[in-house]
Amino acid sequence: MAARVMDEEYVEQVLALVERVPAGRVTTYGALADEVGRGGPRLVGRVMSLHGGAVPWWRVVRADGRPAECHDGEAVRRLLEEDVPFAAPGRVDLRRAGWWTPD
Repeated sequence: MAARVMDEEYVEQVLALVERVPAGRVTTYGALADEVGRGGPRLVGRVMSLHGGAVPWWRVVRADGRPAECHDGEAVRRLLEEDVPFAAPGRVDLRRAGWWTPD
């Protein structure tokens, strides 16, 4: 079933949303799935894993604020470079840095 949900249109919708996340802000896998209107956080994660290299993938974090753990800490480095606020070690402060698409 996941293969039918993750069609080219779904991939493009997810990637287009990630491209809109401004520097210094983050969104979550779940928020992206909600905005697209289908799939879920894991499917968005799969899209990012397979197709997210050309978009600011480090700006997508888990619901608890933890950044991606791949690429030897590159996500944390990039977030720090963008002055993204952290609430605790290894967790982005989603109240201050969260970006949700405008209606």
